[in-house]
Amino acid sequence: MSNKILRWTEPNHRQTIFRLLQRNCKGRLDGVIKQLHCRLVVEGEDAFCFPHWNALLRLYSQGQCPHESFAVFREIRDKGANGDSFTYAFLLKACADAEAADGGMQVHGHTIRLGFESHLYVQTTLVNMYASCSVGCSLYYARQVFDEMSIRSVVTWNALIAGLTKWGEVDAARLLFDEMPERNVVSWTSMIDGYTRRNQLREALLLFRRMLMQCIKPTEITVLTILPAIAGLGALELERQVHASGKKQGFTTDVRVSNALLDAYSKCGSIVDALHMFEEMTEKNLVSYTSMISAFAAHGLAEKALEQFNDMQQKGVKPNDVTFLSVLNACSHGGLLEEGRLFFASMVYEHGIAPGMKHYSCMIDLLGRAGLLEEAEKLILDMPMEANAIVWRTLLGACNVHGNVELGRRVLCRILELEKEYGGDYVLLSNIYSAAGRWDDAWSVRSLLDERRAFKTPGRSFFDEMIS
Repeated sequence: MSNKILRWTEPNHRQTIFRLLQRNCKGRLDGVIKQLHCRLVVEGEDAFCFPHWNALLRLYSQGQCPHESFAVFREIRDKGANGDSFTYAFLLKACADAEAADGGMQVHGHTIRLGFESHLYVQTTLVNMYASCSVGCSLYYARQVFDEMSIRSVVTWNALIAGLTKWGEVDAARLLFDEMPERNVVSWTSMIDGYTRRNQLREALLLFRRMLMQCIKPTEITVLTILPAIAGLGALELERQVHASGKKQGFTTDVRVSNALLDAYSKCGSIVDALHMFEEMTEKNLVSYTSMISAFAAHGLAEKALEQFNDMQQKGVKPNDVTFLSVLNACSHGGLLEEGRLFFASMVYEHGIAPGMKHYSCMIDLLGRAGLLEEAEKLILDMPMEANAIVWRTLLGACNVHGNVELGRRVLCRILELEKEYGGDYVLLSNIYSAAGRWDDAWSVRSLLDERRAFKTPGRSFFDEMIS
């Protein structure tokens, strides 16, 4: 490809350059883009053609190096051209992707000087740029530009709503959403995504149902945003409806959608539907296999999880740290001590994956369930990083199950060095003392709990969550 580019781009073949630039706008081939850029520079003043440079600017703004757009813009200015509305729209998109608010403000200044204050396309990209950046008062500036616009399109409204939901301003986004003169599927999807991100799952589902009642057809992105809410509420029947609808529209050919459906089925409690989803997938990737392994682990089917892992390896799919975490979790829940040790060693020595805190926590849980408390403590002390309270708490729970008083006391001391406010730790040690008949020690721990005013989160059932 590179030789062809260099051979074809002679001075009398400027249309070839332009076609190459236009053709690669979707491919985002950064190496090709840079070669075309170099060729345009080499051609010099005589070869300057503004549409070519604008196309190059667009390529950079959509590619992996959006900051290169500014270098192209400087070259355009050096040639004596100010640029048009597309030039500034591409620059603002580059600033949005790079979250470069300072650069975006400079571009904003240029648009004002060149009279683009009332240009709908440029002003919309300005709103999007400010809404995409998390620096300082970016959201304030996004709203200011939005309010000063005399004409707004649905894209303008969507840009501001998406920015507000991205940075957690869901209530403000909803007020804006309700004011919209017209909405499209992007508007609904952005708002649903905002509720899902903020864990307002019922609001997300209500809005999704309202969208369907207004005959707005969801897209693949809509499905991806609503599935976490469906999974979080265990709405199995609704997921089946979404799955059926998505299948009719061809969404399930998208591996991202299939993976999300598989994961949601598992979290809704249906391992049968999850397995069926996995088996009907025409394309499977590492996420697909990891999700299925995790699903088997969550449903107590440890042997199935290991079989799935072996099948994945036989098909040439290499596991990553998340895959091994799912496998170790399966071993922990299934009490597969030796298998867990082998997988942990394989992860480190065969695959070169450094275990993280969660991997160690799984191993501590596995050893704790097997009653190997001293070995579990040694593993924590040998960890290359400082163990957090969760790891120690896992061992404390094992001490409670196996009635190891002395180790439980040592572990609590470790936990209190990291956290003193959680009352559940005191209660566990008190229970350990009580089970051993050491009532005075149990009372002392309970008294210490009251003195330090440590909190213990009250239990809540799923029914409580649904009616609150």
